[in-house]
Amino acid sequence: MKKVLALAAALMMLAGALTGCAGNTANEDIAVISREEGSGTRSAFIELTGVEVDGVDQTTQKAEINNSTAVVMQTIAGNKAAIGYISLGSLDNSIKAVNVDGVEATAENVQNETYPISRPFNVATLGELTNEAAKDFLNYILSDEGQAIITEKGYVSTATTGAFTSTNPSGTVTVAGSSSVSPVMEKLAEAYMAINGNVTIQIQTSDSSTGMSSAIEGLCDIGMASRAVKDSELAEGLVSTTICMDGIAVVVNQENEVSNLTLEQIRQIFVGEVTSWGDIA
Repeated sequence: MKKVLALAAALMMLAGALTGCAGNTANEDIAVISREEGSGTRSAFIELTGVEVDGVDQTTQKAEINNSTAVVMQTIAGNKAAIGYISLGSLDNSIKAVNVDGVEATAENVQNETYPISRPFNVATLGELTNEAAKDFLNYILSDEGQAIITEKGYVSTATTGAFTSTNPSGTVTVAGSSSVSPVMEKLAEAYMAINGNVTIQIQTSDSSTGMSSAIEGLCDIGMASRAVKDSELAEGLVSTTICMDGIAVVVNQENEVSNLTLEQIRQIFVGEVTSWGDIA
């Protein structure tokens, strides 16, 4: 009889261990990860998911604020209960994107407009560019060659201006702003400088609002924003150009069993109405 009881106890312990094994988040509180104020990704995300109401950001006060795409990814990779959002083009195997309303987060679904959370990547200049090197680089970004790099990196090309022909300028170009746009901008800069070694392109990564204010104040030649340029920024003299479209991936830890969320569930999580993974059907 004692052996039977001991065996039963051992089986119960094993069942408990299996229930709590890696990957089970059902009984855990949701760790909400958000971007900082000024982030274009945050601005677009809260608007598209309904977290922003009448111009007021309702992101839960319990959210952990991360100041770049890379930090969001590192945080979620290290926390089984975490959820956040990043540029789709930055997604890698360290974390996973959930489907939204049953639609997979892919460039193809952004292009065919079935994926519901997408936004433009914009660059902005203060009026017409006078820096010939910056003008040549912007022409490269919009050319067939530049747009091919954008597509290769998982973003959606919006249009091209045809084959690129450089005017062969020299000098330095400063590009500043969004950490979501920076990865593809770095690839574009690398490819352009391989064509024209007389130009040095410096990329300063911060956030969209800083990128726009830097362009307005003349601190950079080209500002980067992972959102639409605001009317107030345009009123300051900025000229905006969309270089591509990007999805915003809602991301969780690889061990999280959740694979699909509705837009309403996402809103509820990020405003703090739903706080436990056990409440996600």
